Amino acid sequence: MDNGRRADDGAGQTAKRTTIYDIAEIAGTSPSAVSAVLNGTWKKRRISERLAERITRIAEEQGYALNLQASVLRRERSNIVGMIMPKYDNRYFGAIAEQFEARTRRRGLFPVITCTQREPELELEAARALVSYQVDWLIATGATDPDRISAFCASAGVPTFNLDLPGSLAPSVVSDNFAGARDLTRLIISRAHAEFGRSEPLYFIGGRSSDHNTAERLRGFLEAHAEIGLDVPADRIIIRGYGAEKAESTLEGMDLPQRFGIFVNSTITLEGVVRWMQRNNRGGESGLRFGCFDWDPFAARLPENVGMAEQDVSRMLEAVFELIDAQPAGNVLRQIPCILRAP
Repeated sequence: MDNGRRADDGAGQTAKRTTIYDIAEIAGTSPSAVSAVLNGTWKKRRISERLAERITRIAEEQGYALNLQASVLRRERSNIVGMIMPKYDNRYFGAIAEQFEARTRRRGLFPVITCTQREPELELEAARALVSYQVDWLIATGATDPDRISAFCASAGVPTFNLDLPGSLAPSVVSDNFAGARDLTRLIISRAHAEFGRSEPLYFIGGRSSDHNTAERLRGFLEAHAEIGLDVPADRIIIRGYGAEKAESTLEGMDLPQRFGIFVNSTITLEGVVRWMQRNNRGGESGLRFGCFDWDPFAARLPENVGMAEQDVSRMLEAVFELIDAQPAGNVLRQIPCILRAP
């Protein structure tokens, strides 16, 4: 392990390298305790948080810099699997977190999950923290910049795997968003035609234009329309984020027909759609019909809901662990079929 760095003393001379022994002497503790704090294993050693904070502060004051790559390459296996999670506030990501923990423990490994709120800087910060805890593998779930995470982890010798959103630098497991959206769109169009007596283009609402999943779902949405000769006007494709508030405010500002169908691109977006429906008394037998990409058992019971495309979390995680076992080289992409659920 690199025990520090050299610094110029201002007179053209190189100052003595700060070592863990110097830090241990200042902190009044042992070099092994300092090493455990700096490489992230202090909790295993049952070192107090107070001492860990003091050692960290002294190391920073003394200009100590840990060579992270060297320390990781020389460490023993930790049996820790880290996961970066974008959100906890919907059933899909909650199911991923819960099943990931269960599967990891069944393998005799220890799961660590951190939530990053879809913030790129928080994602990288989380990757750094997980590497400092000496994870053996890192799974980036729904990361906004998975390649940035993979590049950092590769430099530290930690294999990464992408889940939900793909990257180009590490193996990825995603839903077959295209086929799932195409099949769901077919179902919504069919039900709207049966109940309203006509086939009209649906509205597509939710998601981000830079997001792989949104792009693939939109592609499936448009394919289902093209199959029956329907063109979708540009103003019926509303991609302004996943947030419920954005969906609700967007619908409030639109002049919508009395009867129409919506493809809702996530259960998060669906919350905003339902709030708008309730506030404006839209829905019921004479109102709109919608289908949602992803599944929620409560939303499935709404009378306006004609179907949901459930992502197969169990199979997706199974595929991730298969890739961990195989350790494939290069950019491997596994697409898992969705489960179409109709009332």
